[in-house]
This record gives sequence, structure tokens and C-alpha cells, in this order.
Amino acid sequence: MMDILYTGPIPADRESPMARSETSPSRTQHPSPTHKPNTCCFCWCCCCSCSWSEDDKRGRRKTQETKLEPFPCETCTKPTVEEIKQWAQSFDKMMKNPAGRNKFREFLQTEYSEENMLFWLACEDLKKEMNKSCIEEKARLIYEDYISILSPKEVSLDSRVREVINRKMHEPTPHIFEDAQLQIYTLMHRDSYPRFLNSSIYRSLVQGGSRTSSES
Repeated sequence: MMDILYTGPIPADRESPMARSETSPSRTQHPSPTHKPNTCCFCWCCCCSCSWSEDDKRGRRKTQETKLEPFPCETCTKPTVEEIKQWAQSFDKMMKNPAGRNKFREFLQTEYSEENMLFWLACEDLKKEMNKSCIEEKARLIYEDYISILSPKEVSLDSRVREVINRKMHEPTPHIFEDAQLQIYTLMHRDSYPRFLNSSIYRSLVQGGSRTSSES
């Protein structure tokens, strides 16, 4: 009797293991869930986008400690109603007033951007230093805490300013971070200061000062 060659579809239970492995969706190879794309977090340029989100950075800042001794709130007298109102008229006046800096710093803490004020204060402190070895040590700590891209408290600076700092770090001076300090000062002025004036911290300060003034 002549054998009849079957050319129809192959039943699933008789399909070869090799064929199933090539067609089965469950066998499709996927990238390992632990594999992450290369990120730009270790480059100095600011033109590429980093894989870390701003929320991730802020979350890290909440748990990481600074290498510098934290600046305590500055000792100051209670601001007058007139001084408090002047803070709304001029960012410079607020930053020159110890009580104003304390209140602004309190607001920055609520936005997890206190590192901007801490960096500015550290630069002001460095400018007063005269001892060469102390200048080198403080400059190194400021760099590690606020300039290094590996720091959770890294401040936002453009690539030009970073390059200038990198060139000067081999022999730092009290004014090595002057350009960076100005850039962060401008950032706080344009970005955080308007929100501070609309915050409950500042409004309660104005209301409290006005109430005290009316009672007297």
C-alpha cells in the first residue's frame, strides 16, 4: 500500500520543541529587568539629559548628609514689620538680613532645595578665610558637597562654571566659587523667591508682625 504524505497543519501536541521555542511568546527573550541603560550622570556636560528625575534627587537629599558641618540658623534679632515688608520689595535686602535668610532657608527646606542656601553660606564663609590650608580644606569640602555630580546635594550649575572651578581646584582661593555663587544666587532670586513671598511661612510672618504692631 502506498504511504500518503500529510501536508496539513501540525497539531500543537506534536510540534517539535525547537519550533515551539522559536514561536512561543513566552520564550521570547527580553532584556534583564536589572539591566539599565547607560546614563550621563558621570559626565560634566549639561547638554545631555540625565536618567535621574528631579524627584529622585530630592528623595536622596532627604536621606544624605553633608560632609561640611551644617550651618546652624543665624543668630539674629526679631525682624520689624518694616523689615519684613522690605523683603517683599527686594531679594537683596532679604539676603542681607540674617532673619530674612533664616526664614527663606526654612522655606527652601520645604522644597528640598536648602542646598542652594547652604552653598551660598559656605561660599560667604570661605571668602572670610585667610589661612591657606583652611582655604584648601574648605574649598575641597564645598566641592565635594555641592559641585561634584556624585553628591546628592549638587547645585545646578552650567558647564562653563564647572570647568572654571575644575581648573582652579589645584590651587583654590577664597573666591574660587564666586561665579557659581552668583549663579545660585540668581537661581534662588528667580525661582524660589517668588514662591517664598506667596508661601504660608511669609504670610504668617507678615500677619504676625502686623498684629504685634497694632497691639502695641
